[in-house]
Amino acid sequence: MKRVLAAAAVLAASAGMASAQDYSLNPTFGTYALQSGFMPDPQSVQVNAGGSIDASSAISSQCAGMIANAPDVRLNWSGGQFSIFVTSNADTTLVINAADGQWYCNDDWDGLDPRVTLSGSGQYDIWVGTFGGGIAPATVSVTEY
Repeated sequence: MKRVLAAAAVLAASAGMASAQDYSLNPTFGTYALQSGFMPDPQSVQVNAGGSIDASSAISSQCAGMIANAPDVRLNWSGGQFSIFVTSNADTTLVINAADGQWYCNDDWDGLDPRVTLSGSGQYDIWVGTFGGGIAPATVSVTEY
């Protein structure tokens, strides 16, 4: 019986994990609207990556890095396939709540910089984390290439 109760407690705790990231909050570094064919490509915004929340615990074990509660950037996208990527002198990570409600994460796609390729119109909430903790300047970019 103790094992059943312990397992139930673990499941209850993990069911609320994704709620740590609140995509209903205003993004710290702005909301942007882009549609397919935008120019210049890529479009970029400067952010401060990092936060106090461990993405691997809050979202999924497939995610990495320390992220903030509120999104860093919100993208309202209209079009087909596109990519979101981060460049920084620090080891950054990327966590995205996509228009379909799914979570997408990446770390080290190009050296220490993350990238996620997505498809479909809608709202994309973007968190940029730091792998080792702390805060670091970073650039979030969107491209169709």
